[in-house]
Amino acid sequence: MPKTRSDYFTEARHVIAGGVNSPVRAWNAVGGNPLFVSRAKGSKIYDISGKKYIDYVLSWGPMILGHAHPEVISVIRRTAQKGTSFGAPTEAETEMAKLICSAIPSIELVRMTNSGTEATMTAIRLARGFTGKNMIAKFDGCYHGHVDSLLVKAGSGMTTLNLSGSPGIPDELSRLTLSLPYNSLEALITTIERYGSQLAAVIVEPVAGNMGVIPPRAAFLEELRRLTEKNGIVLIFDEVISGFRFNFGGYQNLIKIKPDLTCLGKIIGGGMPVGAVGGKKEIMEKIAPLGEIYQAGTLSGNPLAIIAGLTTLQILKAKTSAYSALDDQTNKLCSGMKNLFAAKGISVCINRVHSMFTIFFQEGPIYDLASAQKSDTALFARFFHSMLKKNIWLSPSQFEAVFLSFAHSDADIAFTLDACASALKKL
Repeated sequence: MPKTRSDYFTEARHVIAGGVNSPVRAWNAVGGNPLFVSRAKGSKIYDISGKKYIDYVLSWGPMILGHAHPEVISVIRRTAQKGTSFGAPTEAETEMAKLICSAIPSIELVRMTNSGTEATMTAIRLARGFTGKNMIAKFDGCYHGHVDSLLVKAGSGMTTLNLSGSPGIPDELSRLTLSLPYNSLEALITTIERYGSQLAAVIVEPVAGNMGVIPPRAAFLEELRRLTEKNGIVLIFDEVISGFRFNFGGYQNLIKIKPDLTCLGKIIGGGMPVGAVGGKKEIMEKIAPLGEIYQAGTLSGNPLAIIAGLTTLQILKAKTSAYSALDDQTNKLCSGMKNLFAAKGISVCINRVHSMFTIFFQEGPIYDLASAQKSDTALFARFFHSMLKKNIWLSPSQFEAVFLSFAHSDADIAFTLDACASALKKL
């Protein structure tokens, strides 16, 4: 008798803490046993039984070209035959850095890391070392990786699991982090007036994607830039999700705001583990070996991750004009789903920014963590499982984003809308 998802998950829990290597994968928010995946191609992902799903998780955002893109897979194979890690510089690292710097004008120098978490951790250390100040500010519901200083009212799995912090983080360190309501100009102005002289940095997701998708309100980021500049505070944009998702560059390119430091990840690795931090030369020159602020990584810039990311970025650069088509495709899906929910009389608020969106199960508007948390998570869980039965894989949490890729076709959108109509009949 073939093993079930429950069998695989039980076996995993005997040897892996919680049965997963990242908490949201355990499906605690929606119930049931998680999918165990065997392979993926284009817009489709296949579980261990061979069942096919249209994938809107996309490895939590990186797979903008779709899974197993032939050019990316081919170059990974060729590179792996030459060796998987050298612990020494390679030409591809320089090419990757050139491409990132040319695509995002605020980045004058860059340092590659192994993850987005390492990138934000490094950015915070740089800001503290550069300014000589210790306090930082972030925003409720914005998740910047599992960095001690940043796991205060964080999003992603922290919101999914309803946690406001984490044991193991000293109170002394938590007291150095202020967390403000996202999109609140009043809180921003008041906080900087009171603590501006003590703040080393303010870090923000310019488009929040870890409490569900929440766009910035008009003037919010502009005022944040003005106040940080005026008070000598390093402004850090966490574009781990948004980098290269909406255009060839960062969201900052679209809104014409230059932060002091930018954190990147996900898409720039082409599906391989990667991150990067970059920004003003005067700050980046403080990092070792140029300066005394230490950061290192045995596998940073490893050849497989770099070549996968470099190839992905080169493909994206060549099809820059296609971003608008991806935007249109996402709008078609969101509009269709909104109409289906309305016809069924189910209140939802769909927040969309270009090719990422979240269906909140409430009327809305949704503009910060507090408003997002009013959503009907039980109804979301029922919808999630109904869609899964119809071969549609959505993020297993109300507080995560849904992503589209260039591989999602008109047929995929039509199939998804049909699945949604069918699923809603049973809600």
